[in-house]
Amino acid sequence: MLILPTFALFRARPLVYAAFLLALLCQPDALYAANRIEFTGATEERKDNIALYLSVFTPAQINKSARFKNRVANEIKQALRGHGYYQVRVVFEDATDGADYVLKARIIAGRSVFIDVADLQITGEAIRDPEFLALQQQKAPKQGDRMHHGHYEAYKKALLNLSHRKGYFDARFSRAELVVTPGDRRGKMHLHFESGPRYRFGDITFQGGQIREARLRSLLPFKSGDYYSAALLAKLSQNLANTLWFGSVDLIADPDNRKDGLLPLTIELQPATRNTVETGIGYATDVGARIKTNWFKPWVNDRGHSLSADLALSQREQNLETAYKFPLRDVANDYYQLSFGYKNTDVLNTDSTSYNLKGERHWLLSNQWQRTLSLRWLFEDYVQGDQRDTANLVLPGITFNRNRDSGGSMPLDADNYLLTVEAANTAWGSDTDFIRLYGRAGWIGSFSADKRWLVRLDAGTILQEQISNIPPTLRFFAGGDSSLRGYGYQTIAPLNAKQELIGGLHLATMNLEYQHRVKGDWWLALFTDYGSAWNDTPEWKRSVGIGARWASPVGPIRLDVAYGLDHEPNGRFRLHFTLGPEL
Repeated sequence: MLILPTFALFRARPLVYAAFLLALLCQPDALYAANRIEFTGATEERKDNIALYLSVFTPAQINKSARFKNRVANEIKQALRGHGYYQVRVVFEDATDGADYVLKARIIAGRSVFIDVADLQITGEAIRDPEFLALQQQKAPKQGDRMHHGHYEAYKKALLNLSHRKGYFDARFSRAELVVTPGDRRGKMHLHFESGPRYRFGDITFQGGQIREARLRSLLPFKSGDYYSAALLAKLSQNLANTLWFGSVDLIADPDNRKDGLLPLTIELQPATRNTVETGIGYATDVGARIKTNWFKPWVNDRGHSLSADLALSQREQNLETAYKFPLRDVANDYYQLSFGYKNTDVLNTDSTSYNLKGERHWLLSNQWQRTLSLRWLFEDYVQGDQRDTANLVLPGITFNRNRDSGGSMPLDADNYLLTVEAANTAWGSDTDFIRLYGRAGWIGSFSADKRWLVRLDAGTILQEQISNIPPTLRFFAGGDSSLRGYGYQTIAPLNAKQELIGGLHLATMNLEYQHRVKGDWWLALFTDYGSAWNDTPEWKRSVGIGARWASPVGPIRLDVAYGLDHEPNGRFRLHFTLGPEL
């Protein structure tokens, strides 16, 4: 009978093994032009573990001596014991490969040891914790299983990790051992886990912040007396970071300071820079070369108000927008925002100068949808086709939107929804009456880590009989990088008698895309687009194409070559280059 320490027989070192294999692959001479050990008689994970153990020998050490062969046999036996095989013989054969010596090892493993007794106990407050019960059900080794030290160690580690995440800081193993009887292939597991009490958050103290403490406390996802949770601390850190008020956030919850079942929490804050300015240049085929400057003042006063200004200049469009944001009691979710925007557009048959003054009230709903009530004043002086006019509109509106993704520059799972309704009426000072609805839905999914798909739908309608009553910024146009590729920017729309674009009352477009990872952060894309903008009857346009994607540190960069199938008289290729989110 052997009584074994639970850490000695299974070396779970996958990173070391991976590094070893990578080193060999990068140096092919080490594989084929040096002494080596070859073994047979093991498969799957057992083969990998043996290779890991044998990686301790360098080619220069490998020789035909009996002493060396005994060392190799011991390493192989140790590797297989971790998988429950205690009766192992190794038969060696000397061979050569040119000038190189090859030690061939044939492994003869007896039948594995199985778990006869699984004495796995949880005591303390964790015995009633659903997460510990679920962990025990899902990961604990069971009677009748093959004796696998790796699974046993993984269960031990999972118990300790969970206890640390949930505040069982007194947790310990009062007994942890394996008893193995190789002769009759039986093993006993004894693992007694004593969780002790679960600690709660004690006093919560803020230090160094420039924002009123009442505003800061609204960001707490817990209160003093709630059970400790590492997930709640992470949520708090994220809430504080999302405000952009602070240059650094340090949460100090030291288990060594726990007392009487409570763990005090100190939150040390360093204010963010009062003013930040970012400037960049870029290019998109829709608007050409562009310069963009952002100025942001993350905190104006101790109530956490903020101020921002964005300037974007390109050959076709010039845009300036400023916004003043003041959060309410629930800082993370509820706020007011007042913004002013100026935009000048000279695209094809559109020459427009518009001014927007907008007030918004934002809420985050319990279902994670963002709801926004808005009231904006729009004044636009424009020429659209052969129509020259001005528009003066007061537009109350409501917007619902939600964005979710699995993270990363190019997430493997994401969805985006947006629905906006605005209305104009002469009763509250507008030049005309109409209701404008616009919606977008997008999904990203994956068949595997190397295969993604994307679907994006856009639709809109204006409840008004005459397009001439609607200013260009509210009319619908299709075509371009984020619409129907293979067609020029905003070139798909109804025409007047002079064949000039006038825009549409209705819009519907669909984008379908399949992406396959070529190497690293590079992807190949195949896509097709379909849609139209119209007043009476749609003239549907189609395009197909191929593209490249690079998951850059600043977001996905897309290069597409698209072919418009419905150009007259013949189809036409267009190159599209964009930087930014895919949905």
